[in-house]
Amino acid sequence: MWSLYGVSGIAIGLFMLALFGVAQVKKDNSIVDIGWGIGFVIIALLTFAYLPGYGARRLLVTGLVAAWGLRLALHLWLRSLGRGEDFRYANFRKQWGKRAVVIALFRVFLMQGVIMLGLAYPIILANANPDSSLDAAAYAGLVVWLVGFLFQAVGDYQLRVFKRRRKRSEDVLTSGLWRYTRHPNYFGEAAMWWGIALIVLPLPGGWGALISAFLINLLLLKISGVPFLDRRYAENAAYQQYKKETNRFIPWFPKKQNS
Repeated sequence: MWSLYGVSGIAIGLFMLALFGVAQVKKDNSIVDIGWGIGFVIIALLTFAYLPGYGARRLLVTGLVAAWGLRLALHLWLRSLGRGEDFRYANFRKQWGKRAVVIALFRVFLMQGVIMLGLAYPIILANANPDSSLDAAAYAGLVVWLVGFLFQAVGDYQLRVFKRRRKRSEDVLTSGLWRYTRHPNYFGEAAMWWGIALIVLPLPGGWGALISAFLINLLLLKISGVPFLDRRYAENAAYQQYKKETNRFIPWFPKKQNS
């Protein structure tokens, strides 16, 4: 485990520094979001290749992480074309003033790399273990992961189509998966990490994967995901009505409002 963490740390450090350099040339720190999924793919492929063996559990976890990370990176890259820097990072740049470059290096890029390494525990654990068999936990985890992947991929697609067709920027998507949860893409991401946690749970130290999944949930619900969007649309009347009717995270049927 420690050797795999070591090589992963070096690789992610170099990757985040390279990403930071590109961001400064483009004057767009939001490209760090595109690097989020790619970073996990680097960790998965590197730790898989570092040790010999093609165990089924190692192959499964590495393949699932690669599918998630590459799809997410491609989606975010396509979404960023022609948009410029995301409003969150543009606001940070204004707040940080003349120290924006230095602060961004440590608080945006290197910090994200550290968080990435911590959350990658189940990936590194799977690739550190030669166990080649798949058990009930692995199959259950795969089902949970597939549900999450569908929620994220379909939710992202529905949102992309909606934004292309809407007539006003204030309009709110309330159909499809977005009818049952205000954040199907974030719910999907959380579900995929819980699926990975289930897959590695039978391994020695597998309980630590549950902590990683919990931290992903916390990150999405309290720090980097849901709160930003809720604050952004705080003055949007349609979104406030949508909040009253639709679950914040876990999908469920819309609430009926009294007329």
